[in-house]
Amino acid sequence: MKMHIRKFVAATLVGLGVTGAAFADAESQEPIKLTLHDWSGQLLTTTIMGKVLAEAGYNVEYVQADYIAQFAGLKSGDLHVAMEIWETTGREAMDEATATGNVVNMGETGMKAIEEWWYPSYMEEVCPGLPDWKALNDCSREFSTPETGSMGRYLGGPVTWGGFDEERIEALEMDFEVVHAGTDAALFAELESAYQRKAPIVLWIYSPHWAPTKYEGSFVKFPAYTTECYEDPSWGGNPSLAYDCGKPTGPIWKVAWAGLEETWPGAAKAVEAFTISNEDMGAMVGEVDLNGKSVDEVSDAWLAANKDTWSAWIAD
Repeated sequence: MKMHIRKFVAATLVGLGVTGAAFADAESQEPIKLTLHDWSGQLLTTTIMGKVLAEAGYNVEYVQADYIAQFAGLKSGDLHVAMEIWETTGREAMDEATATGNVVNMGETGMKAIEEWWYPSYMEEVCPGLPDWKALNDCSREFSTPETGSMGRYLGGPVTWGGFDEERIEALEMDFEVVHAGTDAALFAELESAYQRKAPIVLWIYSPHWAPTKYEGSFVKFPAYTTECYEDPSWGGNPSLAYDCGKPTGPIWKVAWAGLEETWPGAAKAVEAFTISNEDMGAMVGEVDLNGKSVDEVSDAWLAANKDTWSAWIAD
């Protein structure tokens, strides 16, 4: 979900009644730059964090950034806080960045991540053996489109999300081709269209999100992820290639430029303290994506309902 960032920031700060005088108590009036990506949940977590920091007197700036490429800016100090690094797709980039000493892991967000291939339950009628990945591969023609010919189509997320799906297909010798959705919104619009028509589809679904609740279906069961699967080609069923397994699951992390704590120690404490549940996030994403509410409106509603929670993040 893209947006005009300048307009969004202005609306956020005006809505909170933040003025230049409010920054007097902060350690530095330099803006804390929080990254925005292209899915509703990340916009929500970042906006909530930004509004809480603004409430504490900090100057907050939102910067549109690529999910993986943002680490260059975090290492250099041009960017300061990234609120969602998913264990499923961002762990390698996060570990590389923190190993330099220029980026710090700020802890878990409280949300647990699943990102994997998913299919609607009606596909089990034409593809017996699901959710096993071998059964899926045996039925690859049932998932083909004119675009992919005799190969099955896997609808992946935007290219910037990572995930190693092309590598997974090659390593597992699957008769599938990855077609990437251009945006988060396009991914779920295509799912909605296919689901209404009971048309063949297998695609990237993630949680926390409203989709696994709204639609009946299952995640594909690949060989279980291990660190060795991604790092050691000799591991697993294909002795020549890595990624011959499913994606990892685990926490969604927060990271920051290493200079955050020195420059804005109170803000660093607040980022570390931030936590939110899968249930709250799934409900908020549904309000944005399904009910047409703005990120600003939904984040304000959460803040109003959870004042005791976020006030503790910025307490002395």
